[in-house]
Amino acid sequence: MIKVYNFARGARGLRVMWQCEEMGLPYEVEMVSYPPSEGYRALHPLGNVPFLEDEGGVAIHESVAMMLYLAQKYGPTPLLPDRDDPALARVLQMTVFGEAAIGAGVNALLTAHFGAPEADKRSWSVVTHEASVERALRFTAGLLGDGPFLAGERLTLADISVSTAIGIYRGALGKALPDALAAYQERLAARPALERARARCRGQESPARA
Repeated sequence: MIKVYNFARGARGLRVMWQCEEMGLPYEVEMVSYPPSEGYRALHPLGNVPFLEDEGGVAIHESVAMMLYLAQKYGPTPLLPDRDDPALARVLQMTVFGEAAIGAGVNALLTAHFGAPEADKRSWSVVTHEASVERALRFTAGLLGDGPFLAGERLTLADISVSTAIGIYRGALGKALPDALAAYQERLAARPALERARARCRGQESPARA
């Protein structure tokens, strides 16, 4: 069975759990202490989360890699369009973009916000990362336009990836979002699968499936 290792409330592990819920995949959640135990580091030497194990000796990290793995291993799924569907290119682009362009910048901002000395919290590097994330958010809002999702009329991996990164930006840093993205986040937050995943991510029993 799929097993997801994660810190309690870890947002990137939530990505993977949300996908499992949308696909109806059974999975286990193993909470990781902070700092990680020696036992966990023996399993995953980097010591970060999320980390996924699956049957056949599969053991991988990087949440976006996990998402693509699950969609291909347990699909077909509407979350990842078929190879002949023109929407596939945008889904792949924005799934990676959610972590590479938004999430990575947010990581740098989080490090500065919570760990940098006061004199360095508004350093050149921080301001540069901030501008980069804001530019990525404007791009995302423009791509979304008036549509319900980033790649058409249905939820895809792109939405799970990008929405998670945006949620970290807004929740952990207290940042405001462009109106289009704020409304987008509210729509996604109402999905029953995300509600179930959040319960599992908090170490609670998942609400009943709708």
